[in-house]
Amino acid sequence: MSEKDKLEQNIPTEIRLDKSKEKLIVSFQSGETFDFTAEFLRVLSPSAEVKGHSEESRKLQYGKSGVIITSVEPVGNYAIRIEFSDGHNTGFYSWVYLHELGLNKDEYWDTYLSELEMAGKSR
Repeated sequence: MSEKDKLEQNIPTEIRLDKSKEKLIVSFQSGETFDFTAEFLRVLSPSAEVKGHSEESRKLQYGKSGVIITSVEPVGNYAIRIEFSDGHNTGFYSWVYLHELGLNKDEYWDTYLSELEMAGKSR
C-alpha cells in the first residue's frame, strides 16, 4: 500500500462527541472506529504546552479525570482542535495522530498511568 493510500485511509468519516461530552468517537475510512475519553485526549494533547519541544520538556498532566470536551472545531482538512473544560485548547489533533492514538490507546494509557504512579500524582 502506498503512503498516499495509507494517508487516505486515515481520514475520518465521522467525528462525534457523545452527549456527556466525556467521549469522542472517531471512525476512519479504513473501517476502524476508536472512542477516546476526554481525559485520554487531554493528557495526550499534541500541544507544545503538553508535549514540549523535546521528550525532556514534556509535562506530565495530572488531575484531569473530570475534564470534558467543550468544543471540537475543524482545522483545515487535516485536523481538529479540541477545547476542554479546563481551558486547554492549543493542540491540533491531526488525522494521523488520532489514528495513531487509536491504534496504541491501551499502551499509551498504561504508560501514562505508570508515569503518574512514579511521579506520585493522581488522575
